[in-house]
Amino acid sequence: MHVQLDYGKSHITLDLSKLENASVISGRSIDPLANLSSEVSLKLQHPTGKHRLADEIRQKNAESVLIIINDITRPTPYEDILPPILEELHKAGVPIEGIKFLIATGIHREMTADEIRTVVGSELVDTYEVINHNCDEEDNLIYMGTLKFGTEFYVNRHCVDSDFVMVTGVIAPHYFAGYSGGRKSILPGISGRQSIKHNHALMASEEARTCNLDGNPVHLEMIDAALKVSVDFMVNIVTDSHGRAVKVVAGDVEEAWLEGVQIGRDLFVTHIDELADVVIACAGGYPKDINVYQAQKAIDNAARATAPGGTIIIVAECPEGLGEPTFENWMFEAKSPDDVLMRFSSGFELGGHKAYSLAKVVKDKEIVLVSGLDDDIVRRLFFTPAKDLEQALQYARAKHGPDHKCIVMPKAGTIVPWLEVVR
Repeated sequence: MHVQLDYGKSHITLDLSKLENASVISGRSIDPLANLSSEVSLKLQHPTGKHRLADEIRQKNAESVLIIINDITRPTPYEDILPPILEELHKAGVPIEGIKFLIATGIHREMTADEIRTVVGSELVDTYEVINHNCDEEDNLIYMGTLKFGTEFYVNRHCVDSDFVMVTGVIAPHYFAGYSGGRKSILPGISGRQSIKHNHALMASEEARTCNLDGNPVHLEMIDAALKVSVDFMVNIVTDSHGRAVKVVAGDVEEAWLEGVQIGRDLFVTHIDELADVVIACAGGYPKDINVYQAQKAIDNAARATAPGGTIIIVAECPEGLGEPTFENWMFEAKSPDDVLMRFSSGFELGGHKAYSLAKVVKDKEIVLVSGLDDDIVRRLFFTPAKDLEQALQYARAKHGPDHKCIVMPKAGTIVPWLEVVR
């Protein structure tokens, strides 16, 4: 049996016959939607916790609509999602000039013109105004008060100035917010850097972890932020591990989103009965492995399936290197993982939170990275470099023996292993 591991815009083939004791976890499979656009259109007419989108527009007498969209690091099938939304808005009387798109970059770099066309299509770019959010552009940030755990909340001016605000995106497990999608379009999506920083610092809480919302301060503040700006309507997609849309949820930013969360939990949480000596984890290919910063999600999930002292082989091309300056500085300035953990405890910095998450993993697990990065850079991350997957497999075999327990995660960025504890 062969397993395909996406690598950048190509792939690497893993021959499972070379592994003595291996299992593959890839999440539950359900049929993808036959027609995503039609399903979106249906949900716009019959949303959860809201009236039909066109009726919501009319009730508010909305003349200006802001649609918040994901950046390129979060693949979203906008070619199918946006046309029915725009059709519904125009039916409600909103003119072309009354509709703007705001890209929820968070602290990521702004998207290039070519990337924007790739994400939403040339026709939309040529017809509507599309704006990159910039978390450091203070003149375009409005103060909205203090959130639940003390975060001073600044949000993009366009969100406040618009009559009607819509959020769009994809729901998937998130390593400290619980799940992505919904309220995350606002915080961190279109918030100021300091607001994002204070909110993300809450990830040190024991409750801020993958797939957990109960008592999770990061999530609770994100919901608070979405309510403060009065998000009027949400359209989110649940995709399977192959990126195919399987469900659409629409309507209230909290109620409808929680519907999607439940679907996502059933899809992505995979129960395991034993931790593995070696976990082979694929970040998911482009753009999920565009840099180490993005590939970290796969490492975090893989760590959940790896025994203490075990080895994680992570397959991620990383053509853009580490991906974020602060993250890079934290890793390169540290002499050990403990240095990173100490730095986090003494003062939170955005970008540093990814370094913190990686440091927690490499404290008791080894990470072998198959990538396009120079070996010296890989070692400065406290990882072990491998020129290819075969070399990584040989290394793991030598370390753990020929009959080691192995788990393969072809979609490690979205699949969450869950160890069943028998009491």
